[in-house]
Amino acid sequence: MKPRRYEITDFEWSIIAPLLPNKPRGVARVDDRRVLNGIFWRLRTGSPWADIPERYGPCTTCYNRFVRWRKAGVWDRLFAAVSRAYDGDLQMIDSSSIRVHQHAANVKKGVRRKPSLGTSLLPDAWGARAAD
Repeated sequence: MKPRRYEITDFEWSIIAPLLPNKPRGVARVDDRRVLNGIFWRLRTGSPWADIPERYGPCTTCYNRFVRWRKAGVWDRLFAAVSRAYDGDLQMIDSSSIRVHQHAANVKKGVRRKPSLGTSLLPDAWGARAAD
């Protein structure tokens, strides 16, 4: 099966795997690589955590690991290690793939936003010529 474009490559996994926390006690963990791919899917699509496809495991597992690893500083170590492996020639974030939440994208009809202080709404303030 061909890996999807946002999933971890074998090379990246060989760098990441030794850096992940591993607590062998208790219930067996869901595969870390599968959970990471689920987290990356969620971040890439901007979907809610609950919409993560089943192939990546339970959505609660993906969310809980994301939050737990953020608090423990795991993400910083992972990004630094992957960046070093690519000789610092790796770009991590593409703002064109980040979506605005649906509630932030629209403004109620009839609501006028006031410009911030010192901002003029006249066309000449933008360097445009006024209509003759």
